[in-house]
Amino acid sequence: MSASVRPGPPPLAPFGLVLHHDGSWTHEGQPIGNRKLRERFDRSVRYLPEEQKFVVQIGRFRGEIVVEEAAFFVREFDPATGVVALSDGSREPLRVGSLSVSARDGALLCRVKAELRPAGLLARFLHGAHAELLNAVADDGASLRIGSALHPLPELGA
Repeated sequence: MSASVRPGPPPLAPFGLVLHHDGSWTHEGQPIGNRKLRERFDRSVRYLPEEQKFVVQIGRFRGEIVVEEAAFFVREFDPATGVVALSDGSREPLRVGSLSVSARDGALLCRVKAELRPAGLLARFLHGAHAELLNAVADDGASLRIGSALHPLPELGA
């Protein structure tokens, strides 16, 4: 019989992988240049509510990552439905009231994945999605048109 056997996976610890505010990835300070690998990492980001940590999970491997600002990125906004497409491949309705502005550089942020954490997790709008959202702002500048409905915008002071 062996000595004590630890149940479950080993404890998580950062291993040098960083997701930067602009969506770029580095490992131990070196940029990850391979497009396919970056896309794989984007699709593999997960949040573990019990540990309150972000990981990349590829197959059975999972490693803790450092997230500079937002772990998810809004790639598309559909003004007809109000649905955002996220960097991990998921889609969900935009929570208009969660919109805010990054203190880092003024980029648009929102909260997503409320099922994992009640306040939600930060997602950062990429340029194209940001433009799609701005095109849906009503003439009054205070509401967002989704389909035929107007939704009040929160105060977005930088």
